[in-house]
Amino acid sequence: MKFGVSFLPDTGPADRPAADYYANALKLSALGDRLGYTYVKMTEHYLKPYGGYSPSPLMFLAAAAAQTKSIRLMTGGIQASFHHPIQLAAEVAQLDAISNGRLELGFARAFLPYEFEAFGIDLDSSKARFQQTIDATVRLLAEESVSEDTPFFRYRDAQSLPRPTQQPRPPVWVAALLTPSSFEWIGERGFNLLMAAPPRKDALAKTQDMVALYRETFERHHGHTGRRPQVAISIPLMIGTSDAHALALAEPRLRHHWRYFADAAKSWEQVQSSAYQGYNEAMKNKMGGMDTADLDATAVLGTPDTVRQRIRALEADLGLDAILWHIDYGAQPYELMSNNLEVFARDVLPGL
Repeated sequence: MKFGVSFLPDTGPADRPAADYYANALKLSALGDRLGYTYVKMTEHYLKPYGGYSPSPLMFLAAAAAQTKSIRLMTGGIQASFHHPIQLAAEVAQLDAISNGRLELGFARAFLPYEFEAFGIDLDSSKARFQQTIDATVRLLAEESVSEDTPFFRYRDAQSLPRPTQQPRPPVWVAALLTPSSFEWIGERGFNLLMAAPPRKDALAKTQDMVALYRETFERHHGHTGRRPQVAISIPLMIGTSDAHALALAEPRLRHHWRYFADAAKSWEQVQSSAYQGYNEAMKNKMGGMDTADLDATAVLGTPDTVRQRIRALEADLGLDAILWHIDYGAQPYELMSNNLEVFARDVLPGL
């Protein structure tokens, strides 16, 4: 299994200046590179403390590329509905060149109504816009001349420059959460699967079904190529001298994260969309907060031995290929985040 560093800032000016956040995140990216982590990942969100310090994962990762040598740079993910494929393909290939072929191109389907409202984009058309933007971007990266005629963009004989350093294109990852058709679409396209934190215990069986659906669809459409489906998940990490110590360190910071998430998710209270079936109930549940058992189930907390046990359980439950440690939840100080990366690399990884 591979491991990486995942950033999803839950911070704003009241917590720390943006310059401090980016300086710490770049130092942690360089530390992850030196310690042998495979990936560093940055997400994309706008307007609120939940993710608002990550409006451009490509810009952040370009800075990280200049300070690292081998760690792979993952967008996790670009919210495709808010971008035009010609601009996106060009910027993606530019970063692939700057990093000498280290880009991992991850997409996520935007899900916060206030972001759609701010961009003037209709929620009900978002699934079609999301999928068609990804398809068009991938074609621009992989093909020499591309024409598109969709309800969202139109162009003829476009040759995207620069061309990607990785041929025929960088690896593509797409995030999915609830909808079976989304998992099927990712598998049908032959993309890798990105997932958020592990499910609560009562949702594990459904998540297992969705991952199995993705793998089965991928194998059916692409098994003959020799490629295999890849599944990565982002998970909060906290390592302590005892399980109780790790929980004590993590709990207030995870609750901070969920408070900011609940504030962002409130925008679903007055919104219904046929393109987001089940989201109203899912967001309502998440806004209700989490008890200690839920915190422990959806994060990896404990001593090095406990962390190893949790990794093995996650691998058995979901067949994971990569775990991306979400380390910046709760506006943590740099010393705590760097300690987690160092202790994991020194005391956990050799025993796996």
